[in-house]
Amino acid sequence: MGPADLSKILGALPPVVHPDLLVGTATSDDAGVYRLTPDLAIVQTVDFFAPIVDDPFTFGQIAAANALSDVYAMGGEPRTALNVAAFPQADVPIEILGDILRGGIEKAREVGVVVLGGHTLVDEEIKYGMAVTGVVHPDRIWRNVGAQPGDVLLLTKPLGTAIVTTAAKRGEHVADALAAATASMTTLNAAAARALASVPLHACTDVTGFGLMGHGYEMAHGSGVRLVVDATALPMLPRARELAAAGTSTGGCRRNRAWLSDKVAVAPTVPPDLVEIAFDPQTSGGLLVAIPERESKRALDLLHAANVPAVRIGRAEPRPAGPFLNLL
Repeated sequence: MGPADLSKILGALPPVVHPDLLVGTATSDDAGVYRLTPDLAIVQTVDFFAPIVDDPFTFGQIAAANALSDVYAMGGEPRTALNVAAFPQADVPIEILGDILRGGIEKAREVGVVVLGGHTLVDEEIKYGMAVTGVVHPDRIWRNVGAQPGDVLLLTKPLGTAIVTTAAKRGEHVADALAAATASMTTLNAAAARALASVPLHACTDVTGFGLMGHGYEMAHGSGVRLVVDATALPMLPRARELAAAGTSTGGCRRNRAWLSDKVAVAPTVPPDLVEIAFDPQTSGGLLVAIPERESKRALDLLHAANVPAVRIGRAEPRPAGPFLNLL
């Protein structure tokens, strides 16, 4: 099922309306937000998927970091989590499930998140993730909409996780690139979110399965602006561009490109390998931030001081008509 199919299904569901529902599904935000008191709201999200690396403990860490990221993308702090796991009934040692769960618990413990328990089911394919609950002040929620013309776009992690992990699964000799991708995917977005807490952001989202172009489109569409991304400014994992140029591609990337074919304009001067990276689906990717130009240097200084490898990748412009995103 692709993004267009999912949008069609969600659009057919009855709308959920409640005075304390602050963020629902209308703009494809990263998590839902529900107000408990005038000063406290909860942020809720769930995410799980099949292994993208061979080591079960590392897979557990990546899946947990990916799920926790949604709360950070909303400006919140995660507090509790529930494990969600699917595991075969036979042929796979049960100890592997234990290693996956230990990886998730360790990553949650890194930021003081308490894993309360969870739910498992029998499935032919291993899957793991978390349902996460966080907290945020109702007046300090970050949304994936709200970008304004003149804003600067910042990205806090390099791209190319699917390209690298796909090459590894195909048996290519990419140990160095896979190590860098794993380090990025197991790094929480906590430091980035906390570094940006004092900066007046206009919009924020984390870059995951829809790729930079897909999540950028959602930001532009919901904000009523056009995003212009400089392909040469994109941060990339080691060897990601080389692998893309050699033909490494993923089904997720092809689905993203098909979905966005009438929404994103790619300049003919952009090399095909950079196009592939821009549409590449990410796992536990970085934050994409739209921020006023006057705040961009301070934001980058704060991020770099927190050892977050953030870079400036583009800008927001008015959109009277035409595509929502330009890759130049």
